[in-house]
Amino acid sequence: MDAATVRELIEKGLPGARAQVEGADGVHFEATVVSEAFHGKLPLARHRLVYATLGDLMGGAIHALQLRTLTPEESGQ
Repeated sequence: MDAATVRELIEKGLPGARAQVEGADGVHFEATVVSEAFHGKLPLARHRLVYATLGDLMGGAIHALQLRTLTPEESGQ
């Protein structure tokens, strides 16, 4: 697994989202995800939306994913 693939999966699963993903070892990743879908949602609900885009990869090919989830307004974009 690589960071580019994780980014593509998140952006495909959350249309309109922008994701920046880092992770050099292929199993531990950090992502910042900006999406309109996060409006009015608490952090746990936002994280669940992102995890849903990755499905069975979480806990398997992706051992850990540290998330920062923002609305466009929160990100200043």
